[in-house]
Amino acid sequence: MRKRLAPTRRRFLGLAGSAATISVIPIVSLHPAEATPETMAAAIRTVVGGAVVQTGKVKLDIPPLVENGNTVPMTVSVTSPMSADDYVKSIHVFNEKNPQPNMGNFYLGPKAGRAQISTRVRLADSQKIIAIARLSDGSFWSVSADVVVTLAACTEEVM
Repeated sequence: MRKRLAPTRRRFLGLAGSAATISVIPIVSLHPAEATPETMAAAIRTVVGGAVVQTGKVKLDIPPLVENGNTVPMTVSVTSPMSADDYVKSIHVFNEKNPQPNMGNFYLGPKAGRAQISTRVRLADSQKIIAIARLSDGSFWSVSADVVVTLAACTEEVM
């Protein structure tokens, strides 16, 4: 016959602590998520729909070679008068190898003064970066740049 253990405060706290510990252990994939050229193309389609994306009007300033992908300066500017009738509505930045293909969405208006955004990004590996601007007339304009990263960021593998 099996002996039944009487419930005690100590036993209860031990079981509750074990359950709490198990519930906060993160489930980590050994293979980090990575965008691909296909997922980048799908993310671009989400923004532009079926519209034709033209080359020009957009300038992407990003170093072509970076030593450390943890903090890469990037500036996107668009040729536009930024008037009430002709302005940049949004700027979208995409990549092909970071965990998420859409790195940023920036929304502007005619009162922004100039169509320019500056930020720092993390790059998981050497890859292509694409910036797309949506103008007030509904047209889309783009530019791309290849960046070589010697020390990658955004990769967290568990050993």
